[in-house]
Amino acid sequence: MGDKGFSALRPVLCFASFIVTLHLVNGDLSYSIPEEMKRDSVIGNIAKDLGLDLRTLSSRKVRVDFEGTRKRYCDINLSTGDLITSEIIDRESLCGKKPSCVLKVDLVLENPLELHRLSLHIQDVNDNSPKFKKNLIEMEIRESSEKGNRFSIEEAHDADIGQNAIQRYNLQKNDNFILAVDSNKVELVLENKLDREKQRELNLLLAALDGGSPQRSGTVVIHVTVLDANDNAPVFNQAVYKTSLPENSPPDTIVISVSATDADEGVNGDVTYDFGHVSDEDINVFSIDPKTGEIRVTGVIDFEEISSFEMRVQAKDGLGLTSYAKVIIDVTDINDNAPVIYLKSLSDPIPENASPGTEVGIINVQDRDSESNGQVRCSIQQNAPFKLVPSIKNYYSLVTTGQLDRELVSDYNITITATDEGSPPLSSSKTVQLSVADINDNPPVFEEQSYSAYVTENNKPGSTLCSVSARDPDWRQLFTIGVHSGEIRTQRDISESDSMKQNLIVAVKDNGQPSLSATCSMYLLISDNLAEVPELKDISYDEKNSKLTSYLIIALVSVSTFFLTFIIIILGVRFCRRRKPRLLFDGAVAIPSAYLPPNYADVDGTGTLRSTYNYDAYLTTGSRTSDFKFVSSYNDNTLPADQTLRKSPTDFADPFEDLEESVEVGTF
Repeated sequence: MGDKGFSALRPVLCFASFIVTLHLVNGDLSYSIPEEMKRDSVIGNIAKDLGLDLRTLSSRKVRVDFEGTRKRYCDINLSTGDLITSEIIDRESLCGKKPSCVLKVDLVLENPLELHRLSLHIQDVNDNSPKFKKNLIEMEIRESSEKGNRFSIEEAHDADIGQNAIQRYNLQKNDNFILAVDSNKVELVLENKLDREKQRELNLLLAALDGGSPQRSGTVVIHVTVLDANDNAPVFNQAVYKTSLPENSPPDTIVISVSATDADEGVNGDVTYDFGHVSDEDINVFSIDPKTGEIRVTGVIDFEEISSFEMRVQAKDGLGLTSYAKVIIDVTDINDNAPVIYLKSLSDPIPENASPGTEVGIINVQDRDSESNGQVRCSIQQNAPFKLVPSIKNYYSLVTTGQLDRELVSDYNITITATDEGSPPLSSSKTVQLSVADINDNPPVFEEQSYSAYVTENNKPGSTLCSVSARDPDWRQLFTIGVHSGEIRTQRDISESDSMKQNLIVAVKDNGQPSLSATCSMYLLISDNLAEVPELKDISYDEKNSKLTSYLIIALVSVSTFFLTFIIIILGVRFCRRRKPRLLFDGAVAIPSAYLPPNYADVDGTGTLRSTYNYDAYLTTGSRTSDFKFVSSYNDNTLPADQTLRKSPTDFADPFEDLEESVEVGTF
């Protein structure tokens, strides 16, 4: 394969899309996300996946805690409920070569305390190219080497795992060597014998390719110098070396010694040792003696950071023949970390009327050690009315055990002690300062049960008779009111511990004899943002307000109905007015009673009819001079039943003209 053929092996920059998957198992959430996600990328919606009310996330102080690491890989957007990345997650730095990389996250909510375990499965992406330790490998091979001889080549390293790790090797086509690869090693196989006189040096291009999409590759040049016979490569006495090392081992501690032998003599049998591929984290932790093969500690060994090391060591003879072995170092934990106490939440101050069992604070204790070294017990001093109640995992609730009285003890210094079960055990303490808030639970008390005073006669008005004094052990109060103005003012700063709901009883009295008084209740809601106060959404009105509202609605409907009815009547009268001549003179028709107002009738100056009656008369075309009678009335000023009213045609029309005028001006 020529140089052009290897152009396809060069790394290619690509973009791939990934899907974040969610699994809900036993009440805990499990997300699967790719590594290298950008900051503020959305992992999932915590509120939706856990069925939480988005409006309560802030009030319940939702947060995420990480165990065993100082980094914060993700956080919660309180406005949307989204779990977002707060920094780029590198799977290789987090889990190395482990096939499964899971980041454990605790989701904590308060009021009430609630804990959910989140598991972030970090999926590998093809973000690392295969890489050889050196860009050039020097090899010296004697021309006497037989066909089929094998020469070990140091493997390339790819920090990715699975399909994204190294999948195959390619050797540039040449006349002498082919490539043999198995699960443990990469070897050059001599296919045709070398001829030093024909060619003293060869340059072979070896490429390592991963299985990602698009594919990444790394190359190394193998420079072969053709020499005379070096028939045997060094051989390690073990293929795999395993040992254990306590953490915090001091520098220069001998970890293990490796050994390899070479059957050749002289310079061909001289073996030197070196590390094969070592990660950037391990390169500064260990060193190997090139002559003796001793591996020593040169850096910090911390079990909490790295619990095991895996390295490859190389043995090379004087003419460049090499072999490799694996070294596995397990780090053992020692009790070198004292427990750390975190105060996650504290209700300070606490009202003195808090009932026993009231949760005051939330404590979290962490110990970075493992197994028994990381098991922690918590306690507090016995002389305080508080106790620790184990909650979830390493969380404790600090609760009251008795009734508090601010007038007796106004402040508490609570010392919390955490002790692990290591040998020897380590402990740490934290002091929590807690204040007791006053409530108005003590009435004023006069200094004397009764007072006696002697008054002289003829004393001047305004003279002092006696003085009385009273005391109240309570602290200054939940407001003050102006004696004459009625203004309610705050007397001190309102703290976070004050109740959001305040109930004030206001009394007012006059100066009459006897003095009369009245009281009213005032409910106050204290909040920085009234939109977040749930009580405002559920305010119910009393029965009087409800009745008043009903009356207002009925009145509004009545007025509207009356107005619409009036408009309809006006329109009806105007319509009938246009049809009046036909109603009076075209055939036998009835005069509608709506044309005669109930209190309207002009009977020869005798006055109006007092009864609210409607009078209907039936006329024909020839009835212009006919007589008609009114119904008799109890009023003396009205016409008797036996009297008739005779009108001429011209007189007969006048009342209706008056009626038309009265309708137009709206007199009825």
